[in-house]
Amino acid sequence: MKAIVRAVDDAARQLSIASDTARLDAELLMAEALHIDRDKLILSPPSREVPKRFWSMVKRRSKGEPVAYITGRRAFWNIDLHVGPGVLVPRPDSEVLVASAIEHFEGTEGPKRVLDLGTGPGTLLLAALDIWPKASGLGIDVSRRALAYFAANARRLGFEDRAKFKLGDWAENLIEQFDLILCNPPYVAEGAELGPGVSEYEPDEALFAGETGLDAYRVLAPQLPRLLSPGGLAAVEIGYDQAMPVTQLLERDGLMAKAANDLAGRDRALLLTWV
Repeated sequence: MKAIVRAVDDAARQLSIASDTARLDAELLMAEALHIDRDKLILSPPSREVPKRFWSMVKRRSKGEPVAYITGRRAFWNIDLHVGPGVLVPRPDSEVLVASAIEHFEGTEGPKRVLDLGTGPGTLLLAALDIWPKASGLGIDVSRRALAYFAANARRLGFEDRAKFKLGDWAENLIEQFDLILCNPPYVAEGAELGPGVSEYEPDEALFAGETGLDAYRVLAPQLPRLLSPGGLAAVEIGYDQAMPVTQLLERDGLMAKAANDLAGRDRALLLTWV
C-alpha cells in the first residue's frame, strides 16, 4: 500500500472521534498538503513520502478547527473561496438559496442586480455572479475582516468589476432595488449546542441571533420589501425549525413566502416574491 493511502486511512481513524466526516477531512487535508485536488488524490495517489505538514494539519483538525481554516479555502457551488478565522465557513446547506434562484429565473436572462446581505467572504454573491455573467452585485457585511476576504475572492475569481462591497448593518440606508437578494443571516439561538469546533472557532456574530435566533429576521423584515424589484426573488436562509416564525416576520407589505428544502429534506430557506 502506498504511504499516502496508508496515511489517509490512519488519519481518518484518528479524526473519527472529532468529526462526522473523518474520511473526507483526511482526504482534503492530504490533497492540500500535496498541492493537488482531491479527485487526483483519490484516483491516482502519488508514490512519495507523506508531507510532514499533513500530520500537523490532522492534529489541528482533531482539536476541532474547521478544515476550511486549515486549508484556507472552501468549495461552494462552482467556485472556490478563500476563507479563514473571522468568517463563517460556507456550508452545502446554503446552496439551496442558489438553486432556488436558478429555478426562479429559469427561461430569463437572469438577474441584473444581486444583493448579498451578510456576505461574509462573498459566498452567495460570487456564486451568483459565476452563474449569471451579465449580472453585477453588492455584498454588505458588518465585519471588516469578512470584507477583506470578499475583496480577495472577487479579485481572484475575476469578478472585481462586477462585485462591490460595503461595510454596513444589513441594508440600513440602502435605497437601490435588486432583482435577486440572497441572505444567510445568523439564526442560532444563544446557548444552543453546535457541532464540534463551530462555536469555538467561527465568529459568534455570524452564528447567534438572540434568545430565539430570530433577531436578524426582525431587522430584515421591514427592509426587504423596499429592496426587492418587481418579479424578483429574495432567498433567505433559516434554521430547519424556523419556517413558521420567520414566515410570520417576513411575509409582509405584499411579499409572499415559500419554504425550500435542503438536501436532507429540511426547511432551509424562505423564498420571498411579490404577490
